[in-house]
Amino acid sequence: MDIFFTPEAILALLTLTFLEIILGIDNVIFISIVTGKLPVENRKKATRLGLFLAMFMRIGLLLGISYLIAMKGVWLEIDWTWFRVDVTGQGTILLLGGLFLIYKSTKEIREKVTHEEEKLISDKKKTIHSFSGVILQIILIDLIFSIDSILTAVGMTNGIVGALPIMITAVVISVAIMMWFAIPVGNFVNNNPTIQILALAFLILIGFMLITESAHLSHANIFGQEVGAVPKGYLYFAIAFSLGVEFLNMRVRKK
Repeated sequence: MDIFFTPEAILALLTLTFLEIILGIDNVIFISIVTGKLPVENRKKATRLGLFLAMFMRIGLLLGISYLIAMKGVWLEIDWTWFRVDVTGQGTILLLGGLFLIYKSTKEIREKVTHEEEKLISDKKKTIHSFSGVILQIILIDLIFSIDSILTAVGMTNGIVGALPIMITAVVISVAIMMWFAIPVGNFVNNNPTIQILALAFLILIGFMLITESAHLSHANIFGQEVGAVPKGYLYFAIAFSLGVEFLNMRVRKK
């Protein structure tokens, strides 16, 4: 327990917890969207169960960090003169995750814009299937978001005594905080259609960011130009600015 009371350990724990919460904003937005498809009485249960299972998955990734780092290795080299890329495990997961986010968000926006309402699920078997499907989506998207944050955490705690317990503690604390915020955030998003559309647009941006990050990690080169990753700060600033404008619009409409 003494490892948690050194200045380096305390600073690392606070920094990692803050980092996990910031990076978890994407996760909370996605959870708000997918749980909105469930009956109201099942949303809280799905949110907490999904985050609880995702927490154990993150801890499992930390315990198997050597395998995660090994996924940086090149699986396949593609060289078509005008296009070159080194296919890696991490890059493939981020690419599939980005495509999934773009597909899911575009589909949801289309349904809302065209006013296609889903039929109420009366059959118990269908309800259970829908609930399990939401849990699966939460776990899968958390896996995608976890890769970058875990590798960043490993780099930040490199050389600190007791790095693994510190990282696990930061994950547990951040998930507990996300559980606390996810439900009110989900209710707010689902009760405000304009915020919901804005959240879906953010998910499209995040999906695009994951694709560019995948290309960057895979050293993709198109017509002699290497693809660079989109800085996360730009994305989060755009999200914060857009939300600020929408909150002002909501106040104007309320008056």
